[in-house]
Amino acid sequence: MSDYTKLTRFQAESILFRDFKIRTFYDTQWEAISRILNGERVLLIEKTGFGKSLCFQFPAIMFDGLTVIFSPLIALMRDQVNKLQALGITAKCINSNQTEDENNAIINEAKLNKLKILYIAPERQENSIWLEEVRNMKLSMVVVDEAHCISVWGHDFRPAYRRIINLVNLLPKSMPVIATTATATKRVEQDVAQQITGELKILRGNLVRSNFELYVIDVNSDDEKLIWLGENINKLSGTGIVYTGTIVNTEIISKWFEYLGISSRGYNGRLDSETRIEIEKGLIANKWKCVISTNALGMGIDKPDIRFIIHTQFPQSPVHYYQEIGRAGRDGKPTVIILLYNPQDRSLPEAFIEGAKPSIPKYHKIIEALKSEMLGEKELMKISNLRQTQFRVIKADLMDQGIIREIQIGKSKKYEFVPNSKPFDPALFEEVKKAKTAELESMIGYAESNDSRMKYLCTYLGDSLDYEYRNCDNTGLAKHFVSVTEDWVLKLNDFHETYFPILEVETKNSKIVNGVAASYYGASNVGSAIHRCKYENGGDFPDFLISLLLKAYRKRYGNERYDLILYIPPTVSGDLVRNLANKISGILKIPISHSIQKSRITKEQKVFENRYGKTDNVSNAFSITDTKLIVGKKVLLIDDIFDSGATIKEVGKYLTDHGAISIAPLVLAKTVGGDNV
Repeated sequence: MSDYTKLTRFQAESILFRDFKIRTFYDTQWEAISRILNGERVLLIEKTGFGKSLCFQFPAIMFDGLTVIFSPLIALMRDQVNKLQALGITAKCINSNQTEDENNAIINEAKLNKLKILYIAPERQENSIWLEEVRNMKLSMVVVDEAHCISVWGHDFRPAYRRIINLVNLLPKSMPVIATTATATKRVEQDVAQQITGELKILRGNLVRSNFELYVIDVNSDDEKLIWLGENINKLSGTGIVYTGTIVNTEIISKWFEYLGISSRGYNGRLDSETRIEIEKGLIANKWKCVISTNALGMGIDKPDIRFIIHTQFPQSPVHYYQEIGRAGRDGKPTVIILLYNPQDRSLPEAFIEGAKPSIPKYHKIIEALKSEMLGEKELMKISNLRQTQFRVIKADLMDQGIIREIQIGKSKKYEFVPNSKPFDPALFEEVKKAKTAELESMIGYAESNDSRMKYLCTYLGDSLDYEYRNCDNTGLAKHFVSVTEDWVLKLNDFHETYFPILEVETKNSKIVNGVAASYYGASNVGSAIHRCKYENGGDFPDFLISLLLKAYRKRYGNERYDLILYIPPTVSGDLVRNLANKISGILKIPISHSIQKSRITKEQKVFENRYGKTDNVSNAFSITDTKLIVGKKVLLIDDIFDSGATIKEVGKYLTDHGAISIAPLVLAKTVGGDNV
C-alpha cells in the first residue's frame, strides 16, 4: 500500500495481527501511527510498558525504505532486534560490541535496501564512515528513542543526541520523525520540541502506575541497609532488581546474599558483554531472587513481571527514580517499590552532578592546553588531571560551542583549538548544574514527603491527572522499619570478617597474582581507623585491623607458603606500613626485608584523578638495595590502601624483572574510587 494516509485502523489492525501477533492498538498508539503514516513529526511521552516501540516499528514495515532508530542502549537494541527477527522482520543493529567488519556489512545491507529497521547508537553520528554512507540509504523515517537525552535539562543528556537533531533538521519536512521517551518534564518537552524543527505534535499520556506499592524505609547506615535486605528480600513475592549507587556496592550486596544463601547475581557496566547477556537472560527466566545492579541494568530488558524494585541509594532526581522503577510491574499486577533512605547518601548523587557538568576552571584547563598544541585524549587527561568521564563531558561541550574540534589522524583522534572561536560561555552549564541540584532536593523531598508518593512523582513529571492516589505508605499502606536485632548484628559482623575484596592486578608481564584486602575503606569502622592512624597521628594500626588482615590472608592464600615479606614504602604516614609488615612477619613467621626504596620522589596517589596520572606518578619509582634477596622467591607484598592498583602493579613488575617467581598483594583496605580508563 503506497498511500499510507488511506490506511484505516481496521486495516492496520489486520496487518498488526499478521506481522506482530497483536490484535489491537491503544488509542494513543493509533494516533501516533496514523500521524507518522501521514508524514508528520511526533513527540510521544508515555510511561514505560505502554508500547512506544510499536508506534515506530509498525510504520517502519509499511514504508518502502529504511527506518533508522537511534537508541543509547545496546541491551535494548539487541532485545528489539531479536524480537523483530523472530517475527520475520528484517532488522539489525550497529553497536560497539560488534566488530568493525560486522558493522560495515550491516551498513552495506542498509544501502542495498535489504533492511526495514536499523538500530544505531547516537554516538555513531561522530563516525565519518557512517555520515558518508547514510547519504546512500533510502531513508523513510528517523526515530529518536529516549528523546530526553536531547535536552541539557533531561536526566540523561548526551551531546551525541544534538548531532542527531542536526541530521533530522536536514531531512525533507515530509519525512516522518518520531521522538519517544517515558520521562520528560514540561521543561524538557519544550526544549525537545524547540530543537526538532517543523510542526511537531506532542502526545503525552498519564504516568500513574496504580499497581505500584510505594514505600520509603528510613535507615541510618549501610549496615542497616544490609540487615533490612537480608531479613526481608525473600519475603517479597516474585523476582526483582536491587539498585545500588556504585559498582562496589553491587559486589558487597551480592556477596552478602551469597553468605545468607539468597540466590542473586551482581551486574554492572564493567562486566564483559557475554556475562551481561547471561545475567539479562537469567533475570528474564527468573533464575534468581534478584539481580543487584547499578543503573546499567533495566532499560531495554523486556520483562513484564518484575515484582519488586529496591533502591539502596536514592537517584539524582524524581525523573531518574520514575524511570528506574518503571521497569517493574509492566504486566499491571501488584508490584513493590522500596527506597532505603539515608539523608547522608546525598554525597553520591552530588558527585554524579559534579561529574555531569564539571567546574568552569576544568574547561579552561583543556582550552589552554590545546592552545599550545594538538593533543589526544590520554595526553589531555594527564595534563588536566581529570577523570575520563569529566574529560569527555568537557570535550563534547567545547566541540558543541565550536571552541575545539576533533581531527582524525590515521586510527587515532586528536583535538585542536579553533582559532578566533568565541570565548567559552559557562552560563548555560552553571544554570544546568543549579537545576540538577534542585532536582536532587526534589528527590529528597519525595523521600521525606508525607503526601502521596505516586502523586508527587506524576506532578513533578508534568502529569496533573485528577486521580485518587492510595498506593503508598503515606496513603494507607503499612509503614516499614529496620529492625536491628542482636542476631542480625552478629551475622553482619561475621560477614564483614569473612568477606574480603579481591585486588585485580594480574598482568601478562608480571608474576603478580590477584591479591586481597581486609575490607573496603568505607566499610564499618575500617576506614575511620586507617584515616586516624595515617592522617591524625593515631599511632600504629589497631589490633582489630591486623586480625582482620590475617583472616583475609588465610582465606585468600590458605596454606600457601611465602619466602619473604616486602612492603610498599610510604609517601606519607611514616613507619605505619613498616610496623604493620613487621607484626605480620612475626605472626606468620615469614622473614621480612626492608629493602624496597623509592628511587625518586612521588606524590600521594589520591591527588591524581585518573589512572594515567597515577601510573606515571609511580613509574620507575622503586628499587631494591639487594636484588639477590628476591631471586626465586615467593613474596608477600604488604600495603595499607589499594586504590587504582598502579603502585602495587609497578612494584610487582619490578620484582618480576629481578627474579621473584610470585608476588601476592595483601592490604588493609580497598577504596571504592579509581577511574575506569
